[in-house]
Amino acid sequence: MNMHYRLYSFIPALLLVVCSFHVASCQVSDIPVYNTERIAPVIIPPIPDKLSFASEKVPLEYYDTREGLEEDLSVTMYMHSKTLKTLRATKRYFSIIEPILEKHGVPADFKYLAVAESGLDPEAYSPAKAAGLWQILATTGKEYGLEVGTGVDERYDVEKSTIAACKYLKKAYERFGSWTLAAASYNAGMAGISRRMASQGEKNYYDLFLPTETMRYIFRILSFKLVEKDPAAYGFYIDSEQYYEPYRYTVIEVNDRKINWSDVAHQHGTNYKLLREFNPWIRGYQHDNVSGKTYLVKIPDAGFRSEAR
Repeated sequence: MNMHYRLYSFIPALLLVVCSFHVASCQVSDIPVYNTERIAPVIIPPIPDKLSFASEKVPLEYYDTREGLEEDLSVTMYMHSKTLKTLRATKRYFSIIEPILEKHGVPADFKYLAVAESGLDPEAYSPAKAAGLWQILATTGKEYGLEVGTGVDERYDVEKSTIAACKYLKKAYERFGSWTLAAASYNAGMAGISRRMASQGEKNYYDLFLPTETMRYIFRILSFKLVEKDPAAYGFYIDSEQYYEPYRYTVIEVNDRKINWSDVAHQHGTNYKLLREFNPWIRGYQHDNVSGKTYLVKIPDAGFRSEAR
């Protein structure tokens, strides 16, 4: 028993000697020297002297505002593949979103809110069960006039979901008198923003203590605004022809009581795959249209599939 104890107590000392020998023998010259010209540099992203959201000033003179923007801009800048894909999609989806925002009196900067929500992916679906380009919850979608079901879900309809988002944002602006707070409420809810404003006695987004995600929310939106306005300044080099082309299509009416979407596609010279891509609100192969509702369906123009490259 005592002999075993003395043996075990000798082992750590032996290991210490061996480890010390190896550390001592590891010279600086053993560390490989890399060619720094072949390594992509990592830099703090550039921030302009002045910046606004929806014509409301962003107080970049505050250290916490600058640091918050730098943090989210770094994420956007170095999340290469996702940001690149989103940038390429701007031509396709901004061409739809911008006229709707203008028609409803919502500032154009809110197109970047859709970027923050979904990365401009109309098929996006979150763990919280928010869906579509604007990440709308089922209850909210129904409240703002969208059909939400298993066969048809208009939260995935780019035009209709944008209109619903506009209705929400205008209502929030009427409540807060600030587009920045309206945008923040899209993340935290109007009641959540109002409650924290009352508790803290503050009326400015940049002075409020909010949930972490909401405190970063505006910076996430602004980060993509900066990158989209000048991609090359943030390391993204995209030729004009490399952006995804807006869809070209013809709209047809479908109001059958029992709709087979594959049949609809074939009858109009396309396939179910493309029908779903052009109409992501279609969520199944068949739809029992018991109310006889008329659906406006986009049919890809002849030749678009091979020409849009």
